[in-house]
Amino acid sequence: MDVITTHVNADFDCLGAMVAAKKLYPDALMVFSGAQEKSMRDFFLKSTGYALNFTRLKDLDLDSITRLILVDCQHSSRIGRFSEILNRPGLEIHIYDHHPESSGDISPTGGVIRASGSSTTILTSILREKGINVNATEATLMMLGIYEDTGSLIFPSTTTEDFHAAAWLLEHGASLNTVADFITQELTAEQVSLLNDLLKSLKTTELHGVEISIAQASVDYYIGDIAVLAHMMRDMENLEALFVVVGMASRVYIVARSRIPEVNVSDILHEFGGGGHSSAASAAIKDLTVIQVLEKLETVLRARVNPKRVAGDIMSSPVKTIDATATMEEARDMLTRYNVNALPVIKDKRLAGIISRRIVEKSLYHNLGQVLSPITCIPSL
Repeated sequence: MDVITTHVNADFDCLGAMVAAKKLYPDALMVFSGAQEKSMRDFFLKSTGYALNFTRLKDLDLDSITRLILVDCQHSSRIGRFSEILNRPGLEIHIYDHHPESSGDISPTGGVIRASGSSTTILTSILREKGINVNATEATLMMLGIYEDTGSLIFPSTTTEDFHAAAWLLEHGASLNTVADFITQELTAEQVSLLNDLLKSLKTTELHGVEISIAQASVDYYIGDIAVLAHMMRDMENLEALFVVVGMASRVYIVARSRIPEVNVSDILHEFGGGGHSSAASAAIKDLTVIQVLEKLETVLRARVNPKRVAGDIMSSPVKTIDATATMEEARDMLTRYNVNALPVIKDKRLAGIISRRIVEKSLYHNLGQVLSPITCIPSL
């Protein structure tokens, strides 16, 4: 028996990828490994007819599974009870994921793992290559996955493949009106209250020359889609790297967003059992308090944040200089000897200017080889 599944707290990319995988594995059962995000639950409430194509986990005989198809996930800690069968001899595991850098602990026997804006995009591309068509409903569900994980095709992680996949789905009847209805959601009263608490707690510090922002809050009940709040905070405050830490009942959730290469949030949240890609990731932590998570996060950040490169990191040293009394011929010889294109000109132990190879060559072309370099140097500011 073939089963298609994804990570717990499934989002629209999970749904779109599962629908696409069903086209590749038509006899497979689609089963969610756990709960879904609120936006997904709302979707199924309004689309109960399509929900009938999913099998409930409690109705599934795990011992009968011979091939497990995972989408948007490579970590055993994120697939619920399906992790119990991963070491079964003879089990085929096919993974389709757009997080190649996540280095999950599940070893696949098939599938495709490569960088892309969404997992749905990868599977859509395979359907295009194989000439497998989709109907308008399937195209809309798959478009939801691409639009959600690429921020409607504007996130930095978006690739040309995502645009090609979206265009193909549009050709097959995907409804952008439906996509817009579910992607653009109004905040609930609980989300507004949580957003207010997060903004009040927001603190930005500099680490290795990089600005890191952290916001934290605690509530006694579960609030869905805190990723939406993280996006809003990042855009409202124009933050480079943001970590939102929220305690809800017995768990602590982290949602991270990054605009800069120095902060790979997937690597950082991997330390908490989470995952994602370099610019967006999340994690759910048990058995730790918000304070403990924040303390661990600070330690991980110090080890994982890459320092910003400054001029001193790439400059040549010691600096080669030339005296202001040197001739153009001498300047040419120094430029050639040290294989540089410019030399600081020193006069009375102070910088007088910079002479470039272009100026030297032009002077020599006009037979000015014995002219002193100060005549043609660029004055220092």
